[in-house]
Amino acid sequence: MGLRVPGAMRVRVAVVFFLCCPLAWCASLPAGAQNPSVAEQYLFSAANQERVQLGLQPLRWDPGLYRAANAHALQMAEQGRISHQFAGEPDLTQRGDEAGLRFSEIAENVAEAPTAIMIQQEWLNSPKHRRNMLDPAVDSVGIRVVRGRGGELFAVEDFDRSVRNLSLKQQEEQVGRLLESNSSIQVVPTTQEARRTCMMDSGYAGPRQPMFVMRYTAVTLDRLPGELEQRLATGRYRQAEVGACPAESSQGFSMYSIVVLLYR
Repeated sequence: MGLRVPGAMRVRVAVVFFLCCPLAWCASLPAGAQNPSVAEQYLFSAANQERVQLGLQPLRWDPGLYRAANAHALQMAEQGRISHQFAGEPDLTQRGDEAGLRFSEIAENVAEAPTAIMIQQEWLNSPKHRRNMLDPAVDSVGIRVVRGRGGELFAVEDFDRSVRNLSLKQQEEQVGRLLESNSSIQVVPTTQEARRTCMMDSGYAGPRQPMFVMRYTAVTLDRLPGELEQRLATGRYRQAEVGACPAESSQGFSMYSIVVLLYR
């Protein structure tokens, strides 16, 4: 039976060591939990071996991604063919959402072959699949391998960049650190008025009038919006206050909702 590997899937708003796994990148594979098969352990460790050799961070095994991969692998084995979505089946982002994932990026590799070693080699030989596996932006993976009726293996490798569940205070502190690192502005403690302002479509809450109000949503809090950076670069503002409020997620793509108030 020949190996068949279709184009890899990406969406953006992510060894074998049959007897032992002594290297550092294998330590993140949980013992027990889903009891990964030998084939799944192989593909997990092989992917991380490739990443570590290129100086990339190893992937974390994610139980939610495993659940998403499992649902799709079972579908492929039942259908007897590979695809990223079958008729009536949720797409990749919906599968991630149903598995309880929060992510800013999600990607998928699928394959059919007699052995896991052949699957890994062909994924590495395919530019799209290799790019998914070695993407420095993803940090988590879940892999499911199911044997079909004819004995062939159907494999699903789901990757994502996980979004941490940050409290409102943690969000405010993280944005505050960005403000201080990008300017000489003083970040004052967050008030309830700032959080109420975050929930407003316009205007501000409380008696103190800001000179500028910046509302934005983001999937990560690792950088400030360009417009806000330009405002800070003028040097016109002396103080800033950050407010965070609950934001909605859509099909797993998690968002943070932030307001920054600038004062002279």
